[in-house]
Amino acid sequence: MSDKPKIGIVGAGVFGAHHAAKYAGHDKAALTRVFDIDAGRAEKLARRFGVAACQNYSKFLIGLDAVVIAAPATRHYQLAREALEARCHVFVEKPLTLCAEDADTLIELAAAKQLVIQVGHQERYVFDAVGLFGRDRAPTKINCVRRGRASGRCEDVSVVFDLMVHDLDLVRHLTGAELLDVDAIGGAHEVTADLILSNGTIASLNASRRAPSLERRMTLTYDDGVIDFDFVKRAISNSTPMLLDTGFNEAVGSLAYSDPLGFGADQFIVAIHSGQEPIVTGRHGRIAVDWSQRIEFAMHKTVDIEFGRRERLLA
Repeated sequence: MSDKPKIGIVGAGVFGAHHAAKYAGHDKAALTRVFDIDAGRAEKLARRFGVAACQNYSKFLIGLDAVVIAAPATRHYQLAREALEARCHVFVEKPLTLCAEDADTLIELAAAKQLVIQVGHQERYVFDAVGLFGRDRAPTKINCVRRGRASGRCEDVSVVFDLMVHDLDLVRHLTGAELLDVDAIGGAHEVTADLILSNGTIASLNASRRAPSLERRMTLTYDDGVIDFDFVKRAISNSTPMLLDTGFNEAVGSLAYSDPLGFGADQFIVAIHSGQEPIVTGRHGRIAVDWSQRIEFAMHKTVDIEFGRRERLLA
């Protein structure tokens, strides 16, 4: 590998373009190719950055050091597996995969080939930058709301894997706890889930991509106060003794806070060069996938029970 790893972007959609811009302007990486099954879209993005466009994935991978996968989530596993088999480091937008078994396969393959897997849970960088992981105690209760209007994007998967997965990663990292029990109701586009964790924390999550307005916030209730973070306004309120404003102003100016996507690109390049694990590893991504699966299972079980109840009443 040269001093500047050769990076290929997989997926020339909205997020693929955002990622391409980060690597095209990076002084320690070389954006080299763009892959998309839509030839016109691949060529348009490739022309924007003066790189090659590919529609054949096997040929696309030849000579690359790393890939950034921003394709539909249903394709993440296969695309990441082929890249790892071609000895490419892999950055995968969330979710890592759609089942824990596939995530395990990728993690094991990367370890065997001594390659990096990083997962795009960018909200983690924001929380870390403002000190929200700095408490020596876990919240007793966590409320998460992540709602937005229909965009038509990412609807190859449910809203759990599309939006709620962000908050699942944060809840796990805030508590370090295991998931003991789940209740969930909803459908493809809106889900409410209540989680009981092994440390006693109760987390309530709501995600929707059919809401009338944008709302993304997390409220952390501790035994000594409440911290509320608004992702949209980047506003924080705090009634705990924790001095979040110690360094908060500095955090606002940091790359992790102001440009988490760019910070993630930096971290990926550092991991490639150093061989060290990135901040968000494949194992972290696997936990978020497992929790998402368990929420979907609980939700479908509830739907089946309700459907059976209605059938009996109509009989």
